[in-house]
Amino acid sequence: MGEAVTLDIGGTEVSVSHPDKVFFKARGETKMDLVRYYQAVAEPLLSTLGGHPLLMERYPDGASGKSFFQKRVPASAPEWLRTTVVETPNGTTSDALVAADLAHVIWAVNFGCLGFHVWPYQAGHPDVVDELRIDLDPSPGVGFAEIREAASRTREFLAEDGIDVRVKTSGSRGLHLYVALRPEWDSYRVRAAAVALARELERRHPDLITAKWWKEERGRRVFVDFNQNAPHKTVFGAWCARPRVGGQVSTPIGWDELDDVDPDQLTIATVPGRLAERGDPWADARPQSIEPLLERYDRDIAAGMQDAPWPPVYPKQPNEPPRVAPSRAKRD
Repeated sequence: MGEAVTLDIGGTEVSVSHPDKVFFKARGETKMDLVRYYQAVAEPLLSTLGGHPLLMERYPDGASGKSFFQKRVPASAPEWLRTTVVETPNGTTSDALVAADLAHVIWAVNFGCLGFHVWPYQAGHPDVVDELRIDLDPSPGVGFAEIREAASRTREFLAEDGIDVRVKTSGSRGLHLYVALRPEWDSYRVRAAAVALARELERRHPDLITAKWWKEERGRRVFVDFNQNAPHKTVFGAWCARPRVGGQVSTPIGWDELDDVDPDQLTIATVPGRLAERGDPWADARPQSIEPLLERYDRDIAAGMQDAPWPPVYPKQPNEPPRVAPSRAKRD
């Protein structure tokens, strides 16, 4: 698979072993092809991921092989590698990789990382969330056309509150919408804003969008997954290659592209050319306020609504409804 090569990445030497190892079998793209991809998109990649902790999704034998998630950076990591302590919902801590610069990304690629899942804060400031993440999740029977429409309806609603939102493909079947945030809220309040957003979208578009946590209640609708903003949750990173055999990329796009984009065509082979031609569609994103969403959430709570359900790995939260599926609750 070729001898190891040493690259100078911004003044840091990074070794790439087996550069000819095939990572994406659809077109035979290799580990070195992935390295070159990240070099081509380094500027927008680091403008969104830079300084954030990363959860690594490792595929040592490429996208067709076995995989596992790795929070902890191994003891054999080079001394220059920057890490930070992250925490799981149950309180377990580990030293995670930080996206300090491109050398850190390339080091992880050499390590067999084909997926970067990003914490929503800067390393060293875990109490201040810098992104509201809106995950539009297709229920069974929902196609990409419905996902597109849900994204447009979300943008329209947020515009009413003066909130600018950006969109990217998930690299798979969905879309992710991002709002850059002022450094004013922790993850609990950002999740509350996401709950308010999901509930209001369901009120306005009940046949298209749902805020129902339990799958049995969603029907054939787009689920706005508010719990992607819960503390310690990660979301697949912008500009990052997915562990799919075609080398698909979770790609930021312009709103003017939404009706025509084919996510499967956004790959490590095509995205650098798009970037060179169109530029970074998120380049002018500015930090936003989510106070209008928080006011909606607080009004709902004051009117007697409970918080939305949390995932089962989290401790029971104040004002949370029982963690039991509705059908089971009826039986009980």
